[in-house]
Amino acid sequence: MRPLLLALRQVKYEQRAFLRNPAAAFFTLAFPLIFLVILNVIFGNNDLDLGGRVISGATFYVPAIMALTVVNSCYTGLAMGFAINRDEGVLKRVRGAPLPSWAFLFGRVAHITLVMVVLAAIVIAFGWVFYDVELPTTTLPAVLVTLALGALAFSALGLAMAALIPNADAAPAVVNASILPLLFISDVFIPPDADTPGWVQRIGDLFPVKHLSEALQAGFNPFATGSGFEWGHLGVIALWGVVGAIVAVRFSSWEPRN
Repeated sequence: MRPLLLALRQVKYEQRAFLRNPAAAFFTLAFPLIFLVILNVIFGNNDLDLGGRVISGATFYVPAIMALTVVNSCYTGLAMGFAINRDEGVLKRVRGAPLPSWAFLFGRVAHITLVMVVLAAIVIAFGWVFYDVELPTTTLPAVLVTLALGALAFSALGLAMAALIPNADAAPAVVNASILPLLFISDVFIPPDADTPGWVQRIGDLFPVKHLSEALQAGFNPFATGSGFEWGHLGVIALWGVVGAIVAVRFSSWEPRN
């Protein structure tokens, strides 16, 4: 029971450390809303009349921004934070403390997952209030499962990327270079159309970002039938999560590299 209590206390510590940096907390919460507004300004929020049913165009922007929150919180934030903490000697000190290593990782992953859930809820509420986005009532279980699986998979990928980052100074460049191009070809910022080259779409299909975005969009699509579970997309996300976990276990180091 004591290791579990230590893990829960680590979650509490991570939450307090996050809230005690109000500037970082504010911009973390505002970041997805900024992109949601930008997408609506650039592409418009025209109502769609399909089969006599009118829905807001932002209904398809909200799940894309939710995918962005998962990637930004669980992959980008975790990879950068872990690499920086490693080279600052924080991880080395943790290994010498009574806190089990798994409890530290649990606290970090649980914290960023909670932040992601809050961000997703804020994005949905903002879209509902300001853009008349329909809430996914019947497909809510599918949306929640997709978010949970995405959080686990991208957390594993974040730890794997941190293991491959050579030093803390390189962390922002390496992480952003690995994820920003994918966001533009994975139906997050820019939806694909007939003019999109086929090879670009095929590259997007290889990576989990596009599958996460499209799985969430299926859960929000009011014209889709069924439970909203996109098992093909979820399978690809889960596979990438397993690969990330294997790489993280094999190559992660708690010792500074600089």
